[in-house]
Amino acid sequence: MTNVSSLQPCSSKRAALASFDHAYAVALQRRRETGRPQFVLRTGDPLQPFRVSSTGPQRCQALMTLVA
Repeated sequence: MTNVSSLQPCSSKRAALASFDHAYAVALQRRRETGRPQFVLRTGDPLQPFRVSSTGPQRCQALMTLVA
């Protein structure tokens, strides 16, 4: 696992794309498009701290919100 403090700061664009707000917006869009509930998950990975999935959390992930 990579230590967060050892990473160089990312660009502001990468930070925006990797934010919870962006993941939530993607989840809303995917919910409208598919009609399926979407989960916003915290991954613990500093390069991809949040991800959107149509399945619940897997190992080493935490549920942040459900867009139903």
